[in-house]
Amino acid sequence: MAARVLIIGLNYSPEHTGIAPYTAGMARALREEGWDARVVTGLPHYPQWRVHEGYSHRRAAHEEIDGVPVLRVPHPVPHDAGQLRRLGMEIVFGLRAATAAWGDPDAVVVVSPALFSSAIVRVRAALNRTPVIAWVQDIYTAGLTETGAASGPVARVMRGIESTFLRSCQGVVVIHDRFSDYLRREMAVPARRISTVRNWTHISQTPSVDTDELRRRFGWGAGDVVVLHTGNMGAKQDLANVAAAADVAERTGAPLRFVLVGGGHQRPQLEELARRTPRFEVLPGVDDETYAGLLRAADVLLVNERPGLKEMCVPSKLTSYFTAGRPVLAAVEAESPSAAELDAADAGIRVAPGDPEALVAGALQLHEEWIATGGATHRGGRRYVRDVLSAGAAVRAFSTALRALLPTETTAPAAALHS
Repeated sequence: MAARVLIIGLNYSPEHTGIAPYTAGMARALREEGWDARVVTGLPHYPQWRVHEGYSHRRAAHEEIDGVPVLRVPHPVPHDAGQLRRLGMEIVFGLRAATAAWGDPDAVVVVSPALFSSAIVRVRAALNRTPVIAWVQDIYTAGLTETGAASGPVARVMRGIESTFLRSCQGVVVIHDRFSDYLRREMAVPARRISTVRNWTHISQTPSVDTDELRRRFGWGAGDVVVLHTGNMGAKQDLANVAAAADVAERTGAPLRFVLVGGGHQRPQLEELARRTPRFEVLPGVDDETYAGLLRAADVLLVNERPGLKEMCVPSKLTSYFTAGRPVLAAVEAESPSAAELDAADAGIRVAPGDPEALVAGALQLHEEWIATGGATHRGGRRYVRDVLSAGAAVRAFSTALRALLPTETTAPAAALHS
């Protein structure tokens, strides 16, 4: 009998940014490898923070997405993404996921940073004596402290909850070795329980859209040096810094055009800035093919993080940026995982976060080097994707972590065992 794996996470397809593409991609890949993989998830809402058309707040619903059976449970979706409202959403989702029909899984995978829903699900799994893997995409409490959302006693309590939850799991999968170091050092998670499974690119290697046509469609002139930031527009991205850089470019006559694509709870404020800031624009989210094309149509791809972020996340956009083969500018702390990834991939340069002048200078430097060398500089991203960030490597590593939890009488998929 094939091993039964239940994946429980708040975000899933048709969301096409953030954590959802990785959860959906792994569920699909595990099923293709022979696992009996099923999913319990929430209502699609990210990064717009509104429920997609056609989904109901009132009832659970069954779907099949790319061959994966999916159960959606209803929950509130806060329009402003405030911390208390997000906590309420997590708790409701966790309670409904924990009381849903699970069948009889051999292992449960819970996806964090939905920490509180994961902890609630962990309680049910413990009562059923079902082993649990926590798949850590962001370190929840590091994010709260580094963005200033929590501090002092509140942060200590939250860290205690996260530490207790992770130490209670039979396995913990993280997306970067820096996360592994942090969990061992700060949360006392035993090293033997931690596995690193890198996220992979989920965009087309060869998009069908015409990049010149995309530039014309969005009004980007031949002389515009387009600096593109994609994905979530929240506190940790500090995108007002990008608007300030556009002001610097306007004052100095630099031919830079700063463009944001995506959604998030700070989007309305950024749209207001765009209305009064030349060389700065905010575009709506796009489909996957257009997204892949936009990355190639831009001149510089941007990661912008709030000053002080050193532990909390590895932006999922980096894997897509590297695949696009364009130079990457990272306005991040030198000690951050983002800086380490950029250096490992040899795909661009880092500048100080929160410094609009440095952002402008870095974008100009990257573009000038690219033109002067005929695109020969900062070309390591695609090699890094091939060697380190492949989907095949991720599935093999995740399968290994799952097999370690299986009862001895359960048959692990042969494809996973021998790949």
